[in-house]
Amino acid sequence: MASSKSVYVLGLGLSHNGAACLLKDGRVAVAIEKERLTKVKNDGGNDALAIAYCLNAAGIGWDEIALVVQNANFGSFAYGNHWYRGARTIPEGVPVETISHHLAHACSAFYLSPFDTAAVLTVDGCGNAFEDCMDLDGAILPERPEGEMAALWFEKDSYYAASGTGIQSVFKDFSPLGRFQCDYPMHPDTTRHSIGGVYAGASRYVLGSTSDLGKLMGLAPYGQPGGFRHRIFDIRDGRLFVDYGWMQDFRARMHSAADFKARFQYFADVAHMVQGEVERALVELARARHALHPSPNLCFAGGVALNAVANTRILQETPFEQMFVPPAADDSGLALGCAYHGWHGILTGEPARHDGSPFLGRSYDGDTMQIERALQVAGDDLIITRPADPIEAMAELLAEGRTVAWHRGGAEFGPRALGHRSILADPRRAELRDYINAQVKFREDFRPFAPAVLAEDAATYFELDRDSPYMLFVVPVREAWRSRIGAVVHVDGTARVQTVRRETDETFHALLTAFKARSGIGMLLNTSLNRRGQPIVETPVEAAELFRDTGLHALVVGPYLVRKQP
Repeated sequence: MASSKSVYVLGLGLSHNGAACLLKDGRVAVAIEKERLTKVKNDGGNDALAIAYCLNAAGIGWDEIALVVQNANFGSFAYGNHWYRGARTIPEGVPVETISHHLAHACSAFYLSPFDTAAVLTVDGCGNAFEDCMDLDGAILPERPEGEMAALWFEKDSYYAASGTGIQSVFKDFSPLGRFQCDYPMHPDTTRHSIGGVYAGASRYVLGSTSDLGKLMGLAPYGQPGGFRHRIFDIRDGRLFVDYGWMQDFRARMHSAADFKARFQYFADVAHMVQGEVERALVELARARHALHPSPNLCFAGGVALNAVANTRILQETPFEQMFVPPAADDSGLALGCAYHGWHGILTGEPARHDGSPFLGRSYDGDTMQIERALQVAGDDLIITRPADPIEAMAELLAEGRTVAWHRGGAEFGPRALGHRSILADPRRAELRDYINAQVKFREDFRPFAPAVLAEDAATYFELDRDSPYMLFVVPVREAWRSRIGAVVHVDGTARVQTVRRETDETFHALLTAFKARSGIGMLLNTSLNRRGQPIVETPVEAAELFRDTGLHALVVGPYLVRKQP
């Protein structure tokens, strides 16, 4: 596409976890999840705020947008689904294309990956209705709904072959909605025979919300292996089915926090059973799909791909040799997938280009007004300095056992904080785990924290032989280190690791190196800069408010180090 003028493509993810992504000449210029702007966790629906954020950050108007690509989800455009209600801001005359939910997931994984060719697996709770799918050509369809059923059967897992020429469907499976089988409290509200639907139903049964999937994964290691022995999933002729008979044993759902505490072991046993079954099903499904289209490389997307324990098992127990899971594997990543498909599949045919960075938000580092306002709202009786070397100052505080909030650059895109909107602490101090849960995050005491570690040192502490830059693989902590880094070791001796390389995040790498010089350990506890039930903060002011209202000891924002009086 020969032109001296930049080409902009806008991708829109119109689901829960709504988001927008703007590409400039095939590269991500900016992307944002709607929840970061509205402060409503998992917010979706109308995309006006996210669109305005992207256009303002890039300094462009609608007249410079060559194409808008959005995902069609849950039969939304045909049936007025609530995610799409409200006035939208796309002017007449701007070209708009719509692609399928699972195809958008697949694009978000492959075009961000380091692979030239790969297989792509998409697994979630619910994608498009069969009649809305645009990626059926060439795919194996084990069951094809006809007539009215075409509007009532939805994507549950899809498999693709991806290369520089595009993404081709290999196998697509569909299922009717689970809400038609609602005899038990744990029934899914999504597709009846989906892994994502079962996991969401279990999350609601155990924790009271279908959105607490990461929390359910964290609870599972507290369960007893023999607590329950139900077989939830079956793979028959390459298709995954849910056996609903086991649900009759699970009718007494959790009604309150007190009930959860009183029956903690029971709910932990349920979580353990469901987590184990999800892992088994994903391994069997990945093996079956590999047989259809063998590839050494696997890209994995959809909400289920955030299950970091299962990801590790897929890589270890299937023929795939390498695996890439994007940082926004959930529905927020749909916006990236739509934008990439628009650039490669519709406009240019040229490869999309991405350097692997998850930091796709706008930067506030040079926003003097925002930073000055942040200092004003951070509280009273503070110690505010501009250290000559902020990295050394932070490392010193962390080595002294302080908790430090770090706000810098563009925010992470996806659910994990990876060093730009982070709370950091010394992993050697096991007591900080309880302190941060109780006094900073205000969340359940069973929830673990992740380590961020120098990539070159990772194998010293963990049974890890690959990069894990997005915290999407859980691995065992080496026995000799478990008692020495207790703040980041889960009850089962594992950790969800983030590896940090100098070439991908020089500043975070420098901080880990400075901390290692003081502690002997090139690692920090890293958790998201938010509190329970809230999205990760976006602006310096929001970071300062969180610092003010919690037990955080220090905040680094712009060139300033802010500390509370001892």
